[in-house]
Amino acid sequence: MALSKVDFNSINVTPAASKAIKFNSNNNGLETGDVGGSLVLISEQTASSSSTISFTSGIDSTYNEYVFKIINCHPSASSNFTFQVSIDSGSNYNVAMTTTLFYAYQYENGSSTSLSYNTSVDQAQGTAFQELGKASTDNDSCCSGTLNLFSPSSDTFVKHFIGNVEFVTLDGSNDPYSMNNRSAGYANTTSAVDAVQFKFSSGNIDSGTIKMYGVT
Repeated sequence: MALSKVDFNSINVTPAASKAIKFNSNNNGLETGDVGGSLVLISEQTASSSSTISFTSGIDSTYNEYVFKIINCHPSASSNFTFQVSIDSGSNYNVAMTTTLFYAYQYENGSSTSLSYNTSVDQAQGTAFQELGKASTDNDSCCSGTLNLFSPSSDTFVKHFIGNVEFVTLDGSNDPYSMNNRSAGYANTTSAVDAVQFKFSSGNIDSGTIKMYGVT
């Protein structure tokens, strides 16, 4: 029997609702559900010669993951871009952290590249602000990236984070280079983390925006 020719151009297809694959623990199989993680904007702050940017509300048990989008943060002094968390609504930012950080860089003139672990900015139960990136006062220097914070309201587990920040800055000879910092670690507390603060290690945040999202 001859098969009829199908004109695919005449077929109208209505896109299905976005789906994601999820594990079904009942039968060790898979089930279809909503896209695995929609971002819900909770709040955003824009710096203008600000000493810090702090998020002291909206971090609770509503979401199991929070994402902070760091957009074009430019410093008043060449320095490191850092963060810390609080368990007392922002009264103190001094929770003990254990952290790691590695980086890759490429000079604008192609003179040097590197991929390396940075032992100078990791912490072993340190309470300092953790480096995420850096920037210089050069007019076009800034840092952008993300910070993921997991289950901040858990009263059972420590609070893991992952940072991914890209920046352009200058070395001691004022040669510009692109650098990407990958940081990770945990705030070693089983108390609920309810505030997060960002700042440069020296000077102010001259400009830039940070947006906080919850992941559904």
